[in-house]
Amino acid sequence: MSYVKAAIRRLPDGEESFVFPFHMSLEGLEKCVICRDDADCDTMVKSLCVCAYRKNVVIIIYAVASNHAHAAVLARNREDALAFGHEVKRNYSSKFKNRYGECKVLRHTSVDVRCVYDMKYLRNVLAYIPKNAFDNGAVNLNEYKWTGFRAMFNTEKPGLIRVAALTKREREAIMRTGDDLSGVPWMLNAENELEPWSFCDTKYLEDAYNRDQSFYFRLLGTVSMAEMTQKTQIAPREMKKDSAFCKDMEELAIEWYGKGLGELGSEKKARLMQHANRVMRTSVSQLSRVFGIDRKTVSLLLGINN
Repeated sequence: MSYVKAAIRRLPDGEESFVFPFHMSLEGLEKCVICRDDADCDTMVKSLCVCAYRKNVVIIIYAVASNHAHAAVLARNREDALAFGHEVKRNYSSKFKNRYGECKVLRHTSVDVRCVYDMKYLRNVLAYIPKNAFDNGAVNLNEYKWTGFRAMFNTEKPGLIRVAALTKREREAIMRTGDDLSGVPWMLNAENELEPWSFCDTKYLEDAYNRDQSFYFRLLGTVSMAEMTQKTQIAPREMKKDSAFCKDMEELAIEWYGKGLGELGSEKKARLMQHANRVMRTSVSQLSRVFGIDRKTVSLLLGINN
C-alpha cells in the first residue's frame, strides 16, 4: 500500500499548513431531490466555495447531482473537513428554504467525510467524483456544468468577472452571501456561474496522476461506480471491526517505521494513534484495544476530556 503524503498549501486564512485529502459526501438518505434545476446546482456549487472559504479548506474537485454532492478537499484534519461538510448542508438548506419555502427538506441528508490516505484509493476517488454527473443524465462530462472536471488538464482559462470585484449588492445577488470575498481568486462566466479552474486545486489532482492526462482518463473510464459508492458513501459510515482496523495499523506501522505495531515504543504508537484518530472512524475503546494502551492514557494523548 502506498500512503499519501501530506502536502503544503496556503489555506483561505492565509496560513501555510500541512494538509491531507478528504472525501466529503452530502447524500440524501431517502434519495430526496436537493437540486431541482440548474439554478439549484449553481447555488450548491457556490455554497461549496463559500463554505470551503469559511472553514479553511481547499477544494480539489467536486460534483453536484440532483440528490447528492461530492467534494474532495485538502484540510488540516478530519474535524476541519467535517465542519466544511456540515456548513455546506446548513448553508444550502437555508438557500433551499428561501427559494421554495420548504423547511427540513435536507433533514434526511447525511454528511460524511473520510480521509483518503492510500494513493490508489485517492486516484479512484478523484476519478469517481466527476463521474457522478452521469447520475444526472450527463452523456459527456465536458458538457456537464456542475463538476470540476472541465478544470483538469485544461490550459484555457475562461472567465469574465472577478468575484473579488463585485459590489456588496452584486455579491449578495450572484454569490448569495454577505461574506467578504475581496481576497478570493474566483472567476465568473457570462452566466454568472463560477469557473471551476478558479477555485479547484488542479495541481493537486494532476500531480496525483503524475501530470499524465492519459493516465487520468484511463482510470476515469475504468473506475467502478458501484464499488466506489460502497467505499466512499456506505462503508465510511461504519466503524471498522478490530481485525480490519488492526491490519490497517500494522501496515501503517511498517510503512512509517519499518516495524510491526507490537515492536513500536510508546512514542511511535502515540503518533500512529493520533493519526488514526484524525483520519479514520474509530473510538477510544478501539484504539485502546488495538494499541494496547489503557483508555485513560488514550484520552489524554488525544486531548479528549472524559
